[in-house]
Amino acid sequence: MATTLTERYIGATIASLPPETQDDVRAELETSIADAVEARVEHGEDSAAAERAALTELGDPAALAAGYADRPLHLLGPRYYLAWLRLLKLLLAIVPACTAGGVALAQVIAGADVGEVIGQTIAVTITVTLHVVFWVTLVFVVLERTGADTGQRWDVDQLPEKRSTGTGRADLIASVIFGGLGVGALLWDRFRSFVWIDGESISILNPDLWPWAVLGLFVLIAAEVGLAALLCVRGRWSVPFAILNTALAVLFVSWALTLWGNGLLVNPEFLDVVLRDNGVAPGTMRILGILLVFSIVGISAWDVIDGWTKARRDARR
Repeated sequence: MATTLTERYIGATIASLPPETQDDVRAELETSIADAVEARVEHGEDSAAAERAALTELGDPAALAAGYADRPLHLLGPRYYLAWLRLLKLLLAIVPACTAGGVALAQVIAGADVGEVIGQTIAVTITVTLHVVFWVTLVFVVLERTGADTGQRWDVDQLPEKRSTGTGRADLIASVIFGGLGVGALLWDRFRSFVWIDGESISILNPDLWPWAVLGLFVLIAAEVGLAALLCVRGRWSVPFAILNTALAVLFVSWALTLWGNGLLVNPEFLDVVLRDNGVAPGTMRILGILLVFSIVGISAWDVIDGWTKARRDARR
């Protein structure tokens, strides 16, 4: 025996509801649908057409059932969305970058070729990123569905303070101090030395770097101090300043890695006397060199990212 559209609609609606509520919902729907159909018939509609129109107006029975059962029809609702987004942004800003650096470092130490280093780094970083997104989302979905209270409440004390982007006099003074220490360390290493063996001074940097290569480094240090002075006068970062900061970082990395790659950065005598003659194995020296390269690149990359972050922040002020 064929069932009416109304019976089919009500059956589809209450199928997913708890048994103890089904009879009440059925009675409510039968009454509301009958009233809607009757009102349409009174306005001249055909009975079958009125029934179809009334049911269409009620919408998807699954959505209607969710409303009766108070079940959310979204993966993550507004109650937890902001907390989810903030935590996800924080983790995605830290975890993938640390993972990429760690994997690349491990691959280089293991002696992998360039293609393998790049491939493994990209593959693992993508995998870790997907895991971070999946597991953080899953945790918040569980919190949403169980109605757990995270204890987070907003009040006006949580309003963010106006953050400085590092363009004040203190930053200029710090830049001058660190620049002066860098120049002083280079001069001390060349003319006095940090290392003495049997009364003989041994410089850490290759003496052949003097004067032109070291002069280039002095220019970069002076440019960094000059940039800090301009920022102090201007009082804020901008895109041109971020570009200049990036250019200086790239020049420094190029200077250091070019000399290192050609074996010209560190004094060979220093390596022989201080490291090799003291039993430091070639494998250990290779690892130390890799760590030095990653440190140079990492610090410079952080400086570039910090500059662009400050420029973006100041553009919103």
